[in-house]
Amino acid sequence: MEKHELAVLTETANSALKELLGVANLKPGQIVVVGCSTSEVQGKRIGKASSMEIAEAISDAILPLIKENNLFLAVQGCEHINRSLVVEEECAEKYGLEIVNVLPHLHAGGGFATINYERFKNPVLVEGIQAHAGMDIGDTFIGMNMKRVVVPVRSEIKSIGEAHLTMARTRAKLVGGERAHYQK
Repeated sequence: MEKHELAVLTETANSALKELLGVANLKPGQIVVVGCSTSEVQGKRIGKASSMEIAEAISDAILPLIKENNLFLAVQGCEHINRSLVVEEECAEKYGLEIVNVLPHLHAGGGFATINYERFKNPVLVEGIQAHAGMDIGDTFIGMNMKRVVVPVRSEIKSIGEAHLTMARTRAKLVGGERAHYQK
């Protein structure tokens, strides 16, 4: 992929995440899960054309914003590592997550999980998580790693590269009945 095309990916991913963060209203220390198929970004079938350079371009957009907002990033790997997630060890400790023994690489976990594993300060992998918001780049199905209740975030940005983009935030469950009142 050409340098200018990679720059467009970075810019688009950055804009999408800014939009998500603006809507999700997250508190410091909360978790954003990102699933990213670099194959889908290129217009290829998921898992068939993984790319470290695309992973780097998208990580360049996402990781600094996550850090700037004092959030945790959870990067969902592919099915070859059972969708385990790369997180900072501090995140695993704070949320009581069980650490598993697997290392992501380009063809098991994917480029995005691999590059973030390399960039995190103290990376570990966990089997599951309940994130507060998320970005799904290329239909990687992050919903299994989000808190209930997931609320779609509608965006003007519909894709990153050729990959379909969906984003979501979460909210507390509404409980009670017809007499219940709820916080805004």
